[in-house]
Amino acid sequence: MPKTLPQRIVFTIVMATIMVYGMIVYNVALNTGGVTNATFGMALHEMPIMVPVAFVLEFFVVEKLATALAFTFMRPTDRPQFITYAISLMIVCIMCPVMSLVATLLFKEPSFGTWVHTWGCNFPMALCWQMFYCGPLSRFIFRVIFRKQLQAENQEQH
Repeated sequence: MPKTLPQRIVFTIVMATIMVYGMIVYNVALNTGGVTNATFGMALHEMPIMVPVAFVLEFFVVEKLATALAFTFMRPTDRPQFITYAISLMIVCIMCPVMSLVATLLFKEPSFGTWVHTWGCNFPMALCWQMFYCGPLSRFIFRVIFRKQLQAENQEQH
C-alpha cells in the first residue's frame, strides 16, 4: 500500500480511473439496455469529468474518513489484508452515494428519487467491482510501478 505522497497520488489515480470506468460502463449498460461493444467507447465520454471528481474526493476526504471508520471495527494488529478490505468497504460505502449524486446531477434529471435509485443500483456493483476486480488490479499495478521502491522498503525493514 502507498506510504509516500507520490505513491498515494499514483495509487489514487489508478484506483479512481479503473473504478470510475467500470462504474460508467455499468451505468451506460443500464441506460442502453445491455452491454455491446459500443458501451465501452460510450463510457469514455464521462471519464474526463468523473475521474477528477473521484480523485479529489478520494484523495482529500474519503481516504481519511474511510480509514477512521474501518478502525472502529478493526485493530491495527489485525491481518493487513483484512484491514485493506475493511478500508475498501468503507470507501465504497462513502464514494458510492457521493458519486451517484454527482452522476445524477450531471447526467440525469436531478431529483432525490433519481439519486436514491442510482445509488441503489450502483452500490452492489460498486462493492463487487471494488472488492473482486478493481482493488486487486489497482494494487497489482501499484506494486508493478513501485516494485523497486517497495523492495528497498522491505529490505530496510528486515
